Amino acid sequence: MHIPKRRASLLASLLLAATALSGINPPTASAAPDPVTVTVNARAGLATVPDTALGVNHAIWDQNLGTAETSDLLRDAGVQMMRYPGGSYADIYHWKDHTAPGGYVAPNTDFDTFMAAVQRVGAQPMIIANYGTGTPAEAADWVRYANVTKGYGAKFWTIGNENYGNGHYGSAWEADDHPDKSATQYARLVIEYADAMKAVDPSVKVGAVLTMPGNWPDGITAGSDPGSWNQTVLSLAGGKIDFVDVHWYPGGTAAESLARTSHIPDATYLLRQQISRYAGPNADRIGISLTELNVDAGRTTQPAALFLADAYSELLENGIFTVHWWNVHNGIGTVSEVAGQTDYNDFGMLSSGTCTADGSVCEPPLNTPFAPYHGLTMMKLFAKAGDQFIRTGTDEPLVTAHAVRRGNGDLAVLLVNKDPDNAHQVAIDYAGFTPSGAAPTVSTLTNGAGGIATSQSGTATSRTLPAYSLTTLVLRPAGTTAGRPTAPGQPTASGVTDRAATISWPAAAPGRSPIAKYEVYRQNGAVSEQLGETTATSFTVGNLVPGSRYTVNVLARDTAGRVSWASPPLTFATGSPADGACTVHFTTSNDWGNGYIGGVEIINNGTSPINGWTLTWTWPTGWQQVSSGWSATWEQVGTAVRVTPTDDNRQIAGGGSVSAGFVGTYSGPNVLPTAFTLNGTVCATG
Repeated sequence: MHIPKRRASLLASLLLAATALSGINPPTASAAPDPVTVTVNARAGLATVPDTALGVNHAIWDQNLGTAETSDLLRDAGVQMMRYPGGSYADIYHWKDHTAPGGYVAPNTDFDTFMAAVQRVGAQPMIIANYGTGTPAEAADWVRYANVTKGYGAKFWTIGNENYGNGHYGSAWEADDHPDKSATQYARLVIEYADAMKAVDPSVKVGAVLTMPGNWPDGITAGSDPGSWNQTVLSLAGGKIDFVDVHWYPGGTAAESLARTSHIPDATYLLRQQISRYAGPNADRIGISLTELNVDAGRTTQPAALFLADAYSELLENGIFTVHWWNVHNGIGTVSEVAGQTDYNDFGMLSSGTCTADGSVCEPPLNTPFAPYHGLTMMKLFAKAGDQFIRTGTDEPLVTAHAVRRGNGDLAVLLVNKDPDNAHQVAIDYAGFTPSGAAPTVSTLTNGAGGIATSQSGTATSRTLPAYSLTTLVLRPAGTTAGRPTAPGQPTASGVTDRAATISWPAAAPGRSPIAKYEVYRQNGAVSEQLGETTATSFTVGNLVPGSRYTVNVLARDTAGRVSWASPPLTFATGSPADGACTVHFTTSNDWGNGYIGGVEIINNGTSPINGWTLTWTWPTGWQQVSSGWSATWEQVGTAVRVTPTDDNRQIAGGGSVSAGFVGTYSGPNVLPTAFTLNGTVCATG
């Protein structure tokens, strides 16, 4: 029985493509004339691949949930985590009697059947406790049955699914029987759930539902909540949870979805900012899972495969501990042709073998893999547990790249050609890694292919990427990597000001020779900029730019010149001066999900008047805009904003202030500016 996903994306139109791309047409054999430069920087370390990285959703309305054929296909694709009992169904599902009042429960989909499938796949479960129509006691009983009675060792438990969709913000698709549907009430009950579940098994990890920054209802406050959904839940329940759970459906055309993976670094940065700001002490212990992901266009064809590999990689390299495709089986939708292939508009990565209502079109036989299944299989070949992502970059928006380094010294590079019409020649430059002269192992997924083709061919530095394709290269290093120091530990930042920060890290272990020094590098795109070196395990970096984000790594170099792999990354942001000749108060209010009312108050901290003024700042992203303003003249060119006075507020008296307002809009994560310049002077902020 086909039970459609309750929605693909809510207010997906709020997200604007980061890059304007052409529409999807059948691919041709033509090649773009200019080679694309790909930079792979082994000195710029990102997150390490966890053993929970590659996930999928299972649903109780899927009668094939527990079959050996389905499980074996998921195992072959490298699935490491499986979510149950299925999206919004989780908030109507009662595990004890295996019922979902108001929904359909297929035979052979009970919890024990699911766990048998998890074990056959060799994965871990992600279980959704029923918040909408359940109780903390019911969830605690489930933990007891799973981990005490049956010994399953189910570690990860989320409290509900998309519970902000309960009508509190005006849209209601998620079941919620509580009279109080506020974020405050959800947070209070998350505490009760966590206490009850951990009383049974203190080792379980409990997650709370949040929304992805830049997606509805991010930024919206309703009722008597003290802030938005994320702020309220984190402020009240942050001390009790171990992770937060978000979903992301970028929406739009195939080209727009493929471009919107560029939103991921800023969205994850904002989410971590929210966790750090609101969740209380030791907030950095709180992980992030992303347990629903899919596209609106090309769901069973190549765009979905390209999106899956690109988005999974981007999310994992930004430290998300598990990413889940929605879902394993779903059923046929409105059939169309995408990039020369039949698209069944099916959220599943495996065919359900269903037909349209009139029987005119049928899917391939049951469990035939669709394109996103092959995209997931490519991820298995590319990024293995324990690998460390490293920074990459390209000079062509239609070609993206990701890379990992492996413990044995190998390097794997994933190349994504999002151009439906043209092959692209790429020239690959490596920093901090020298590939051997041997032909790399090459895995390729082309448009319309029934699987991944693997061979050993070509060189490490040049490749032609077919139109609309995924390509993974696995490279051996030239020479030996033995004897080098271990990577330094996780760096931390302290004493961060507008211009400086002190970076500290746990010492590296020496290899064959003593450690001579540590080198501190900033990730500047895909290029590493050395900030300094020291024989100690801390270093104070100066000459930083106010209001800027920095990601740094530390490397160890021994007396023989051997260099370690990069440390885990540290990201921090400089602020504004603690005091100065001026202060700017930047405010936002009445956020409606893709815009808000903004305001700036400019304070003259001196005793002499300022006669004529120009206030400037730079938006952190390319999808933020001043759409209109008042009490000043507002201009924006690119990401740069310039505000100048009207005739009646040209002068700011000593100790006085002027104010102006604007309507701000955004079509992705809304990262607010933190540095403002008045007549060339950087102001304090408050």
